[in-house]
Amino acid sequence: MTVIGTVGLPGSGKGEAATVAREHGIPVVTMGDVIRQACRDRGLDPADHHGAVATRLRAEDGPAAIAERSLPLIREAQRDSDVVLVDGLRSGVELDTFREAFGAAFTLVSIEAPFEVRAERLADRGRDASDADLDALRDRDERELGFGMGEAMDRADVTIDNTDSLDAFREQIETLLLGDDQQETPAVEGER
Repeated sequence: MTVIGTVGLPGSGKGEAATVAREHGIPVVTMGDVIRQACRDRGLDPADHHGAVATRLRAEDGPAAIAERSLPLIREAQRDSDVVLVDGLRSGVELDTFREAFGAAFTLVSIEAPFEVRAERLADRGRDASDADLDALRDRDERELGFGMGEAMDRADVTIDNTDSLDAFREQIETLLLGDDQQETPAVEGER
């Protein structure tokens, strides 16, 4: 059993890594879904209150609150799969929680890209109006780093520099998830 966690600032490629996993039948536990559910449980719109509720959960239940709420979801996913991807660690404390729970079976992957690249991706993605707002992205980065994301990124077992083509990134994720010999899709050279 392998549990692979991802960490990275907004627009770095965590969501795309999760998409690759799903395409290969690998279950994905998204830590943000835990926060979105907590918003709904409190009668709040996740689109408007995600960051505030994430902060509140950590204040109420400690810095590992979201990781601890994710553990049962991960264990459930392990029943049906040898590999589970955990999308979106935010801190060293969350990393410690997963390493304690899964030991050597846990690998943390830091997905990294420069601010300008991430800003362009988010603007292209256009999930909400703030995606095109550079100041909003800087605020999101600051909030995420305030949770301790920088420490988690520094302690990652693997770092993926996501500045090349989408095809190249997807190939790196497939290799990570499936191993060199098990890739189901051929590697495709992408343009820079």
